[in-house]
Amino acid sequence: MPSPFWLVRPRSDGGSDYVSFLPAPGTAGARLVEMREGSHLPPQMPLLKRRRRLGPEEAEACRRRLQQEAGYRRSEPLF
Repeated sequence: MPSPFWLVRPRSDGGSDYVSFLPAPGTAGARLVEMREGSHLPPQMPLLKRRRRLGPEEAEACRRRLQQEAGYRRSEPLF
């Protein structure tokens, strides 16, 4: 998975739900991925709902599941 990697799903109120996959800070040797889930309704600040660290294989499986089952699409960073 290239990094950073963003998935976005539009909402009916004009906002978006997002999931971003980024290299986890401070884990250069472990190669962990930080997955951040949240929502954004401009011009408000983004809301971070959940953050967790995953191994690369688990992050890739989660990305596929979100795209196939939850309606997320790849996107440029929202902010």
